[in-house]
Amino acid sequence: MDKPKVVLGVSGGIAAYKACELLRRLTESGHDVRVVPTASALHFVGAATWSALSGHPVSTEVWDDVHEVPHVRIGQQADLVVVAPATADMLAKAAHGLADDLLTNTLLTARCPVVFAPAMHTEMWEHPATQDNVATLRARGAVVVEPAVGRLTGADTGKGRLPDPGEIFEVCRRVLARGVTEPDLAGRHVVISAGGTREPLDPVRFLGNRSSGKQGYALARTAAARGARVTLIAANTALPDPAGVDVVAVGTAVELREAVLRAAPDADAVVMAAAVADFRPAAYAGGKIKKKDGQDPEPVALVRNPDILAEISGDRVRSGQVIVGFAAETDDVLANGRAKLKRKGCDLLVVNEVGERKTFGLDESEAVVLGADGTETPVAHGPKENLAEIIWDLVAERLG
Repeated sequence: MDKPKVVLGVSGGIAAYKACELLRRLTESGHDVRVVPTASALHFVGAATWSALSGHPVSTEVWDDVHEVPHVRIGQQADLVVVAPATADMLAKAAHGLADDLLTNTLLTARCPVVFAPAMHTEMWEHPATQDNVATLRARGAVVVEPAVGRLTGADTGKGRLPDPGEIFEVCRRVLARGVTEPDLAGRHVVISAGGTREPLDPVRFLGNRSSGKQGYALARTAAARGARVTLIAANTALPDPAGVDVVAVGTAVELREAVLRAAPDADAVVMAAAVADFRPAAYAGGKIKKKDGQDPEPVALVRNPDILAEISGDRVRSGQVIVGFAAETDDVLANGRAKLKRKGCDLLVVNEVGERKTFGLDESEAVVLGADGTETPVAHGPKENLAEIIWDLVAERLG
């Protein structure tokens, strides 16, 4: 079989060196990658590096190898074009259809999915001109991932950092897997909770659960690849931030509730994939609870945590909002799931059987997605990304 053809555009920012890692991941996973840098990008990483890593000659000019018409052919033959880093200048040229070098010509001739991974200083990203250009590109079907927050050039810190190359690769992989040029969640804002809450008992102990956050992060990655603006509320995870996703870190169920209630009013869909503790200690010990010889410990009194899923399902401030819940069950899985769906009032409920070496912490899962309209969608055992894609398919249907 022919390898998928990927064009890696590199524009002139200091983050250009990070695109070497993205190129390595793409080539090692079986993609045929043609690097098309701008002239400015070659000030940061030379043509010899791109040629050696990709196995293809590198040029910035439409005049090289004119008999092969590269300014048309490269874009026409691509299965995916990804521009990383995409500078403010490149986003402006792409939005306005300018074509003064090989990369911008390639963007005009490409009829495949296009992904932009911006990188620039915070002030440049937040400028109204850049935001208008991003909105234009997204309206045309391009996936423009949100830049990360972190250290920028020099001593500056803020939003504008190129996302981790491994996470950009995951976006590219999901976009290629879908094989569609129109992201069906473009223009939508989705809120996802992930991980497991921890309820402090004393300064060193807590009540928690086995959730790793992998399913919530898979939901975030796939939503970003489908064009959504994603807010990920992450409880006690140790996973890298997905590319193009705004991550809000929380610890307890109360903190998670506050974050969800802040984000939900602006969301088209809310997916509650986090494992939220049902109970928390009634009292917090300011010092470590000591073990006393010959004495049993005092019983730990518990109080109920807020039911976030039922709260946002019953008090929707946005018309047409889709709410998705998760149910982790150990027995009578479907019966308990149907009862929970009715009790919580959400639109969809993803029901998994959990236990030792089942679901929690694994890269695979299987589930049944129950709909408030009486539908049942079984999802066979497989990568959590597959389940995420099916969940978003069902959400997109309900969003219309």
